[in-house]
Amino acid sequence: MKIKFEICANSLASAIIGEQAGADRLELCKDLAIGGLTPSIGDIEMAKKTLKIPVYVLIRPRGGDFVYSVEEFEIMKQEVHACGKLRSDGVVIGMLHANGTIDTERCLELIHIAKAYDMGVTFHRAFDVCSDMYIALEEIIFMGCERILTSGGKKSALDGSSILCDLINRAGNRIIVMPGAGITEHNIVQLIGETNLREFHGSFTDLSSTQSKLPIADIDRIKQALAAIL
Repeated sequence: MKIKFEICANSLASAIIGEQAGADRLELCKDLAIGGLTPSIGDIEMAKKTLKIPVYVLIRPRGGDFVYSVEEFEIMKQEVHACGKLRSDGVVIGMLHANGTIDTERCLELIHIAKAYDMGVTFHRAFDVCSDMYIALEEIIFMGCERILTSGGKKSALDGSSILCDLINRAGNRIIVMPGAGITEHNIVQLIGETNLREFHGSFTDLSSTQSKLPIADIDRIKQALAAIL
């Protein structure tokens, strides 16, 4: 079975590079330096016009924690509606309570909006700071998400590989557990061996980028990673 690669792109330029290199799907965002935020309407519209691969849009109005105010939640709902109207293929969401449990009520509101537009839903790395990832796994499956993006609660997917393997085994065919964080062309083969993953997620940015320059995906790094797993 082919292992799928999702490019995490903070610009249209990176998204195009990802598709050219062989990515199977795009997560579009901005401001990767703070974990990613919702991209502009213009970026979403151009991505849909330009790319052939599915476009999933990150719904995150600010950096920091994943506990949102009433006003922030209203913004998130409007952003999901906007993604649907632009015919995005999916959205990437995640909301928690202050105690680290999933805010299932409000997540379900976003999921219902997304599904009204026939969009898929990924639960993002808010999962990694849940108070109990195994309870969270079952709740996310119940809510009807397609996949979970996670590092296994660790700084990198490789550090969390044993937990990722357990999550993948527990999930079975009920949901895709997609490792992300710190995945490179040099460690992807090891990570596959340690987790039996079916999909993985990464930005593969140009390591020569300077702080004054927007990080952009490196086509050679992506191609090396994908060639290594053939």
